[in-house]
Amino acid sequence: MIQEVILVNKNDEEIGTMEKMEAHVQGMLHRAFSVLIFNSNGQLLIHRRAFGKYHSEGLWTNTCCSHPLPGETIVEAANRRLVEEMGMKASLSPLFSFIYRAELENNLVEHELDHVLIGFTDEQPMVNPDEVCDYKWISMHEIEDDIEKNELHYTAWFKKIILEYKSAFEDLLTL
Repeated sequence: MIQEVILVNKNDEEIGTMEKMEAHVQGMLHRAFSVLIFNSNGQLLIHRRAFGKYHSEGLWTNTCCSHPLPGETIVEAANRRLVEEMGMKASLSPLFSFIYRAELENNLVEHELDHVLIGFTDEQPMVNPDEVCDYKWISMHEIEDDIEKNELHYTAWFKKIILEYKSAFEDLLTL
């Protein structure tokens, strides 16, 4: 099945669609989302991307992330992928969006307008092994420390969310 991403301009206005891999080869700006799920202890659920993913395999990242399908809202897509990747549901709220560009392995470029959503649950994930090879609940302090020590173990977008944008959500946490 051919997967398409939604191409956008810097104002998140749709300008077309493109096959997902081609968009990553050409480095085209496209719409994406990143979900942050926190538990009642203020810990973030992160996962390690499965080996065999087309990029960033084996790296730690946020609870789930992907691209909306054409005609799908960000919240619909985020809820769908949260179930598909992590086997869990949570009420999700949009927080902010940002644009980033990262040169990745395999001559791929991640150039995304990333919408970040937040949710809260104490439910334990039932991960899809095609997407996730490990997961853990971790405090923000522990994540920041580990990113500083082991930055190559984390995805480009997740490092930006944690290191540059945490003020957008840290007040929402009950620590």
